[in-house]
Amino acid sequence: MKTQSILSNIVLYGRSIWQIVRSRLSPKKGIEDILNYRYISDKLATSGQPTATDLELISQAGYKTVLNLAPPTASNALPEEQAIATSLGINYINIPVVWDSPTMADFNQFCDVMENHKDKPIFVHCAMNMRVSAFMYLYRHLKMGVPASEAYSAMKTIWEPNATWQQFIETAIASNHSNFRASEPQENF
Repeated sequence: MKTQSILSNIVLYGRSIWQIVRSRLSPKKGIEDILNYRYISDKLATSGQPTATDLELISQAGYKTVLNLAPPTASNALPEEQAIATSLGINYINIPVVWDSPTMADFNQFCDVMENHKDKPIFVHCAMNMRVSAFMYLYRHLKMGVPASEAYSAMKTIWEPNATWQQFIETAIASNHSNFRASEPQENF
């Protein structure tokens, strides 16, 4: 079991490195060329780590808030991201979700930010759009009432969650059925 987990992580990280290299070497034509970019709606999009140029594209596309779920120590982090975003007139929020240890507190904080910014365009990213796609799956399904299969299929366009993240997802869903900050389904973005 441990060997399978190690091999799974090697494949995951190898694929991630290739995606970063490919994204950085490809000429940018628009926002859709940002690393692992996914359009959700006119008010919501997600991606992996944007570059300074990508942040300009995000601003030009009308996003008012950037929510980053990666810690500032992530291998492909943009050290000046907050300053760049702010200089472009974008509100910047960071919830540093530790890759090997996502928590319900992280997810609840994410839900609060999403609720507080649902009236204006928000761009959510992390290092590779893996943390984000898992949180978006849970948020769209548990808070917005999107069918699980539809929300999950969007996450699967990015990755298949590893054991740590699959357990986190299952815990979040189980918590929702018992005492997770349940509410009426929210208006879609």
